[in-house]
Amino acid sequence: MDYSSSGISSNSSSAVANSASEEDLQLTMDLRKRKRMISNRESARRSRLRKQKHMEELMAQVAELRRQNHQILTSLRAATQHHAAVESENAVLRAQEAELGHRLQSLVEIIEFAGGGAYGDMDVGGSWNQLSQPIMMMAAFPADAGPACVDLPRLLC
Repeated sequence: MDYSSSGISSNSSSAVANSASEEDLQLTMDLRKRKRMISNRESARRSRLRKQKHMEELMAQVAELRRQNHQILTSLRAATQHHAAVESENAVLRAQEAELGHRLQSLVEIIEFAGGGAYGDMDVGGSWNQLSQPIMMMAAFPADAGPACVDLPRLLC
């Protein structure tokens, strides 16, 4: 009997030791599980904060790009208006150029008719732009051309 009673008592002490060891193991596992859960929560919180910060940076970038876009559109509108004004002014200047060319041609024809051809060698039709410069006009019209040269500035008006 000794053998069986000591076996029972050793089994029961072994069972108590196993039970205590299982409880310790369970507590350790629960503690690790709890630490892992807390760590995961912190990681998720940091991830949400990073995501929120990134979203705020993107929104700030969108606002800046919209501001730049508005500024570019404003500059483009101003440049377009300036271009239209320059085109309009160029059209007016071309019309004035044509009118002055016709007037010059008419005046040269009148002078040739009245003065007897002193300006016959002059090519007014294609290169009258040279005559629009005062120094070129002086070179084109000789000083001894006669009284018609005296009246030329009055006729141009």
